[in-house]
Amino acid sequence: VVTREDVEESLKAKWQYVKDQEQLLKDLHSQIEETGQRLSVKQSERDYWLEYKNVGSKTQANKIMNLEKDIKEVKDDLHRATEYYRNALKAVKEENDKVVERHMELSKEQAPESAVRYLDKSSRREIEENEWLKEEVKMYQKEVSDLKASIQLLEEENIALVTKMIDSRLQNLRV
Repeated sequence: VVTREDVEESLKAKWQYVKDQEQLLKDLHSQIEETGQRLSVKQSERDYWLEYKNVGSKTQANKIMNLEKDIKEVKDDLHRATEYYRNALKAVKEENDKVVERHMELSKEQAPESAVRYLDKSSRREIEENEWLKEEVKMYQKEVSDLKASIQLLEEENIALVTKMIDSRLQNLRV
């Protein structure tokens, strides 16, 4: 004999079981849906990496090669520019050295004249006399060198004449 209460309890238990099963089914559906979403995310990531492997990596490799070429060209340009500026700097330094040297020589030449301007009359007179004496010494040295050359020629002529005279005396003695 089954009582009404037993039937109600049995129905409640079945109803609770069905309700639990429905809840479990909903949970399973949500888990399936969540797993499907994760699967689609992973699938899209896989597709991205396959695309990158097949197309993108080659594109990136080409970009890398182009960038390496650009780097090499920039290095070469830098090297050429460095050499150019080094040579230009050297030329400018040499030119500056020449200009400074000329300026120093000019200053050295003008220094005595500038110094003479600030001297008194007697000191200027002494300097002028000194310059005149230097010119006289040059003239006398030239005359001395000319005379030495003349003496040298006369001595050579004299030696030649003495040699000739000795030779003729020797011939006279032989005869």
